[in-house]
Amino acid sequence: MKYSILKIASILGIKNQNIAEGEISLLLTDSRKLSSPQETLFFAIETKQNDAHKFISDLYGSGVRNFVVTKLFPEWKSFTDVNFLKVTNTLHALQKLAAYHRKQFSIPVIGITGSNGKTIVKEWLYQLLEEDYNITRSPRSYNSQTGVPLSVWEMTENTTLAIFEAGISQPDEMKYLEPVIRPTIGVFTKLGEAHQENFSSQQQKCMEKMELFVNSNVFIYEEDNKIINQSADRMVLSQKSFCWSRKDPDAPLYIRKTEKNGNKTTIHYSFLNFEYSVSIPFTDEASIENAISCLAVMLYLNVKPGTISERMMKLEPVAMRLDVRQGKNNCTIINDTYNSDINSIKIALDFQQQRKVEQSLKKTLIISDILQTGLLPKSLYKHVAELVQQSGIEKLIGIGHDICENSEVFTVREKHFFRSTEDFIRSNTWKEFENELILLKGARRYHFEQINELLEQRIHETVLEVDLDALVHNFNFYKSRISPQTKLICMVKANGYGAGAVEIAKTLQYHRCAYFAVAVAEEGIELRKEGISTPIIVLNPEVNGFEELFSKDLEPEVYNFRILDAFIREAERRGITNYPIHLKIDTGMHRLGFLPAQIPELLERLKSQKGLKVKSVFSHLAASESWMFDSFTQEQIDIIDVAHREIGEKLGYPVWKHILNSAGIERFINAQWDMVRLGIGLYGVSASGLNGLKNVSTLKTTILQIQEIPNHETVGYGRKEALNRDAKIATIRIGYADGLDRKSGNRKGKVWINGKYAPIVGNVCMDLCMIDITGIDAKEGDSVIVFGENLPVLEVAESIDTIPYEILTSISPRVKRIYVKE
Repeated sequence: MKYSILKIASILGIKNQNIAEGEISLLLTDSRKLSSPQETLFFAIETKQNDAHKFISDLYGSGVRNFVVTKLFPEWKSFTDVNFLKVTNTLHALQKLAAYHRKQFSIPVIGITGSNGKTIVKEWLYQLLEEDYNITRSPRSYNSQTGVPLSVWEMTENTTLAIFEAGISQPDEMKYLEPVIRPTIGVFTKLGEAHQENFSSQQQKCMEKMELFVNSNVFIYEEDNKIINQSADRMVLSQKSFCWSRKDPDAPLYIRKTEKNGNKTTIHYSFLNFEYSVSIPFTDEASIENAISCLAVMLYLNVKPGTISERMMKLEPVAMRLDVRQGKNNCTIINDTYNSDINSIKIALDFQQQRKVEQSLKKTLIISDILQTGLLPKSLYKHVAELVQQSGIEKLIGIGHDICENSEVFTVREKHFFRSTEDFIRSNTWKEFENELILLKGARRYHFEQINELLEQRIHETVLEVDLDALVHNFNFYKSRISPQTKLICMVKANGYGAGAVEIAKTLQYHRCAYFAVAVAEEGIELRKEGISTPIIVLNPEVNGFEELFSKDLEPEVYNFRILDAFIREAERRGITNYPIHLKIDTGMHRLGFLPAQIPELLERLKSQKGLKVKSVFSHLAASESWMFDSFTQEQIDIIDVAHREIGEKLGYPVWKHILNSAGIERFINAQWDMVRLGIGLYGVSASGLNGLKNVSTLKTTILQIQEIPNHETVGYGRKEALNRDAKIATIRIGYADGLDRKSGNRKGKVWINGKYAPIVGNVCMDLCMIDITGIDAKEGDSVIVFGENLPVLEVAESIDTIPYEILTSISPRVKRIYVKE
């Protein structure tokens, strides 16, 4: 659907402006995701971390001519044929436009909120109802203040049912999302602890969320939850409720009992005084509750109980996140078989573009038929072909009847089409993939997991799962604590604290990190080989490594006269001038750096040469995380401040200064100056106990074998531990060769399995270790968390008297890294 720019100006209440003609079909809030400039309206949203007005000049250069702004800059006066729609708040303008768009539809709209389960319920409802409706739904978890209006904007004249989720983290946010979604059917999934720190009570948070349903026709929720029930009464929502209960036989939907049997659960329920049952292929409590919410929606929509029973048994797990894995023959696989609608394809192609910073990998897309769009196949695949072309796909594999029938609309030079996944596998085309960045994008029925199994490089069942969304959250968390002018240096040394420097750097470069820092030149060279163009500081450069530094534009730290003199001589020999260096001053840590007393001599040598130019002067805080050493930390800050002033005055040109590390950013923000250096905090560990960070790295393994071991028997090498009772002992696939410290053995360490802690028993072996799972419901093949969300790396480190840095950086290269993103 398209709107004229004149109509949009009217919707936003803009008057007395000269508006050039144009039509808009795309709303953009992220300048990096531009696809069709002429039909794009860009909203320059301001946040604590960013002001999108600064990207308008670049967007204009790329062909965008329509902008919603809160201010005008002098340099824009030279722009021609451009519309600046000036408003007081660009985010509210985006929401207002989406709310107008929503009003154009008289169809069922399901709005989902709650602390947990929103995305699962949304996706399961899609699976259950896609045969009956042409559904528009939120892509992934687009449930934020910007995500919701962008999702609603995707409704078209072909939409017959819409499903949107809404999440809030602050009071008064839902009142802006309610008119955008304006649900006719409201679903409250579950009330949990997420974002509780911003609300005075659980009830306040619950009632804030329920603002979404004030105009809905029906409100679906669990009656047994006391807070939800009381909140519904207070907001006069219970009068239009279609609640479900395990306790109240008079509830509209009464769950009489649930029975777990093997890998399925049967839900026995009563509805309209009739008794029915449905089975789902899941046994965990969260899935059971989510399925009941879906059941209630289906019953309200008058889907026959027999049809519900048939469809619910076919429910499939929802892959909440796409992931990046190493493939065979130097391929990288982006596995995104989460869904295959147009919106999710745009998101996946954009993510693929983020990863494609290195030039050596060919961009390949394997895509299935796109189902239930309401569009004629010719129109649908013409649109897909445009997205493929805009994304620079170099090789296309199309799988399915419809995409085969419309293969001629794709202009990719190398393309292959197959009627089924089985035909593709039998063709052996997949064996020819080499040096490719492969995006897998398929509808569930095409079972692209079979393709992933063939392409993925199998190494080891022990994996380190790295959450890129959590990484970006932490990056923005610290960025919000500093001024927009302060540059953020992200530490990616030691292979990105064990998480994988290349993928970490690609993600942060996309999010406009100002600088990276590595320990040695080789780490910087590896990043450059992978296409990282962001400035890189080398903290421990080699005296004889100037060739590597210069050829790869790496900026060395200089910390003594020996390395300074060597670099000066080499720069003169090569005729290089003004090569950037970073001077380290020793302010009291006494590891590396020029002493303050050496600064006069240092300045004499710098002034007598032209090969090097000082980019920054900095130092390292020794104990910024400790309150007991605050006076010493302040002394360090004062020393570097004086040193910088002296160096800047004598050199006669601007020089940056920085001293804050992660703990420093948390505790001494007044000394943020020109730059700050973010290390362990980026990876989810606060050095000072600050709340608000997210876990980035999760070390996982599996149970290989379970044995019943009698009392008094010993476990492991050296017979170090004798059991004092009969026990159930599981062997898991991780040992000290994977990075699990031997000190974790003999019950000093523990793991997390199926919601419970299990101690590590006996000595840790090279490739394996044993855990005591007595009293834990577990089976061979189950996943085991060595550290992660429920077992923080800080807790693991404290159990063996070390620090999180050592735990994270000790993970062996043979442990496969998997990168996940919503």
